[in-house]
Amino acid sequence: MNLLQQLMEKPWLTEDNTVVELRDGRTFALSREKLGLRVFLVVVMVVFSLMMAAYIERKVFSDWHSVPLPWLLWLNTVILVFSSLAMHRAWISARRTEIDGVRVWLYAGGFFALVFLIGQLLAWWELVASGYYAAVDPANAFFFMLTALHGVHLIGGLVAWWRTMAKVTRGCGVVLVRISVELCTVYWHFLLLIWLALFALMLFT
Repeated sequence: MNLLQQLMEKPWLTEDNTVVELRDGRTFALSREKLGLRVFLVVVMVVFSLMMAAYIERKVFSDWHSVPLPWLLWLNTVILVFSSLAMHRAWISARRTEIDGVRVWLYAGGFFALVFLIGQLLAWWELVASGYYAAVDPANAFFFMLTALHGVHLIGGLVAWWRTMAKVTRGCGVVLVRISVELCTVYWHFLLLIWLALFALMLFT
């Protein structure tokens, strides 16, 4: 059989032109929820990457004056690490079908996330009180924009966290909430990595 015959061959047809079923019956291994989250995380990563690239490109101009980072950002970083660790413990409890552990660690993860957001607002207030307004300097504007964008995504995560907590509070079995806990945990880890990258960018540049 020459190359042209191989290209013209139709493996889904038999010699009498009847259609052959080529599917093996297997389905896509990834659930819709996990696939949706992964696509969303890719989009978010692209957005933050573009913002960070713009930050690096903009800072080379002479009108750029770096923002003195409030000490609260260090504390907030530790708090966000605690939040991510608590969510991870909730995920471990879900895999072990320990509903009490899921409930306790979910509460802890959400609590630390809220404390982180409050700490970010306090850091903003400290900068504004010192005269670092967004309209005064492009460095100020970038600081508020990047931290606000990260905070908005964390608030979105808290919405998903609240829905998961509602399922746990209603007495849903651990099997029913396992996927929600896993998705929240992955999202929390992702936001922690994003924040560490943003903090390092502002700290070392």
